[in-house]
Amino acid sequence: MNTFPNKLEVENLFKNYGNDLILRDISFHVKENEFVSIIGPSGCGKSTLFNVIAGLEFPLSGAISLDGQSILGVTGKVGYMHQKDLLLPWRTVLTNVALPLEIQGVDKKTARENIIKMLPVFGLEGHENKYPAQLSGGMRQRTSLMRASMLPNDIMLLDEPFGSLDAITKSKMQDYLFYVLGHMKKTILFITHDIDEAVFLSDRVIVLGGTPTEIVDIEEIKLERPRSREVVLSSEFLVVKKKLIELL
Repeated sequence: MNTFPNKLEVENLFKNYGNDLILRDISFHVKENEFVSIIGPSGCGKSTLFNVIAGLEFPLSGAISLDGQSILGVTGKVGYMHQKDLLLPWRTVLTNVALPLEIQGVDKKTARENIIKMLPVFGLEGHENKYPAQLSGGMRQRTSLMRASMLPNDIMLLDEPFGSLDAITKSKMQDYLFYVLGHMKKTILFITHDIDEAVFLSDRVIVLGGTPTEIVDIEEIKLERPRSREVVLSSEFLVVKKKLIELL
């Protein structure tokens, strides 16, 4: 059980579009260094919730705090990685990853040194001068993940980052994410439609459902860490998976 203090707190969040209420009374917290997944039916408002947390949209009411400070409507406080890699095709791996550092005003020499040092962690050493069109799907996602991690924020929102990948590549990326997180102190909030992925990666899983969307359940994942791929065949894993399927 994670005993670290709360990193992110979402309290009594309501979100509407016009006359339609999308999110109703959403409340949860994420502890420091915790990995929390969010699952729910397509179109239930998972990405909308992320947009509100990231300060890109305003809620109807409610509160969001990071390290005890309100971030409601404030951008730049969390790292945000979308499902699509959104790499700029005219930039190399190196210059794509450098984009957040450029925005922060970091000089090019320092930015390059910081990126070169981290390339082996993300499995991109030797590929820094390639363009997105020259990369596999997994490498593009690793580049996107590395770019998001270049932000100074120690909390990251990952919106179904592996959803477009084939099953084998997705499995490798899940393992790779564990490896990267072992080198970086990050708190993760993760959207997925894949129940196996949610159980395998997470400390807790938040289940959304209903119209308007509410929190149906928050399930603690008690599987020991570090987790090997074989854990997905264990009875403990299958019990949790069955419960989440029934909740959805």
